Amino acid sequence: MSSRSRSGMVAAAACLLFFLMGQAFIPLLGVENDEALFGMAFFPPKYAVSIKVGHSTLPLMLMTYVGTLKAWLYRPFFKFVHPQVWSLREPMVLAGVMSIALFYLLLRRMSGERAAVIGTVLLATDAPYLLTTVFDWGPVALQHLLFIGGALCLVRFYQKRSNGSLAFGAFLFGLAMWDKALATWLLSGLAIGGTLFLRREVRSVITVKRVGIAAATFLLGSLPLWTYNVQNHWPTFGGNFHRDTNEMKGKLKVLGWTFDGQGLFGYLTDEDWQTPLPHTPPRLVTGLNVRQSAGLYLFLLALLAVPLAGRNGRRAILLALVAMIVAWVQMAITANAGGSVHHTILLWPLPYLIVAVSLSEASRRLGRAAIPVLATLVVVAAVSNLLVTATYYNKMARNGGSQSWTDAIFPLNDLVRGLPASTVYTMDWGILDNLRLLSAGKIPLSPSDTRPEVIAAITSDPANVYVAHTREMQVFPDNPNFLKLAADAGYRPHTLAVISDSFGRKVFDVYRLERTSEQP
Repeated sequence: MSSRSRSGMVAAAACLLFFLMGQAFIPLLGVENDEALFGMAFFPPKYAVSIKVGHSTLPLMLMTYVGTLKAWLYRPFFKFVHPQVWSLREPMVLAGVMSIALFYLLLRRMSGERAAVIGTVLLATDAPYLLTTVFDWGPVALQHLLFIGGALCLVRFYQKRSNGSLAFGAFLFGLAMWDKALATWLLSGLAIGGTLFLRREVRSVITVKRVGIAAATFLLGSLPLWTYNVQNHWPTFGGNFHRDTNEMKGKLKVLGWTFDGQGLFGYLTDEDWQTPLPHTPPRLVTGLNVRQSAGLYLFLLALLAVPLAGRNGRRAILLALVAMIVAWVQMAITANAGGSVHHTILLWPLPYLIVAVSLSEASRRLGRAAIPVLATLVVVAAVSNLLVTATYYNKMARNGGSQSWTDAIFPLNDLVRGLPASTVYTMDWGILDNLRLLSAGKIPLSPSDTRPEVIAAITSDPANVYVAHTREMQVFPDNPNFLKLAADAGYRPHTLAVISDSFGRKVFDVYRLERTSEQP
């Protein structure tokens, strides 16, 4: 069997492992608000910015920096399959599998079979990469797929002088910009890294025609983003950057926690002490509590080994390192960015590209010892990744999701869909978007409104239903203020149900308003 066949089999096994781990995680958590956000493009109440084309309304953007690409991909799918955890998450797991397969092809073109195997195995077993892909609240899954696919096309363009590869790569980068304009972080990093380390290679293939091809196809892929900005005075580029360097130390910690896998503990799932009625996890993971992988140490080792790499390997490593630094600095100095794993994971798979190229290049100086040493390093790192992943599974199976990921959203959806209601008002963050998606827009939802001038209109309809978090689960609640204003208007809440999750936590309060006895 040839080395290419063996490495291909390893890559296929890594992709299969990632897919199977994804299947295990899909049903463990409830649907989180941002995970379901894209539903606002097509399910009522609709809030996406749209344009009229003939008799059709085409949604362009969900937010100033988040486009509707994911919504467009899901819209035909949800015409045949009802939204629920499997139909919501399975496509993103498949997108993750495709991104890993493309990463294998990218590394193989850049640095050969050895690097391709190292990078693919490590990326496929990386816990944050898996979890942010499965639950995709960032969203990040399409970002990874489009970025890796675009990079692969550009490498192929350079090697084959294929204008078609150039056009498709630029188009994928354009789609990435539309999907999430934060793609500028990584794309600008690549541009700066390429300028510093690949000037001669770029000059050797650049022509006016090719610049035109790349610009045209990039603009085509990101056309909805530019259309939105032209019509709305450029809010994406003028209103999203707010400089803030006060949290640099905390953001650097989050970056380290993303490297070693621990950054999502306490966020996706509650801890043992927060769980009244824990479930019994599978025996294989019971008691497992490995919260740090060897990822950060392996990355530092790869950096130390850079001088041992050949000229081409060093340039590839330095380009990727500069791209990472440029991208991270941008998120670090931006307010409300870089302080969570769903931002720092956008740097991936560049850390594993650096590790794969550095270690594979350096190992060629070890002679016969190269394969045993490399295999030991990769196996130890991959096993540590898998142990962290298994710990996440143990915590989720035992304790369920945290407040944002509660499985109480499912009985809440079933209850509210069965209630006769003029309007269902959601009184806190984390309720409206997931109910909209899970009900496919069948619930007459509205966000809360505590303006005194509209309270009378809201409270006067006895058919209205109100959904709030319980006191212990409140996030950004309007409910206390609303109830005070309602009481001033002569109304009090009449509880219809208190919805608990399957782990004994009371999460949602569902009520109507009724007149107090003092009112005529």
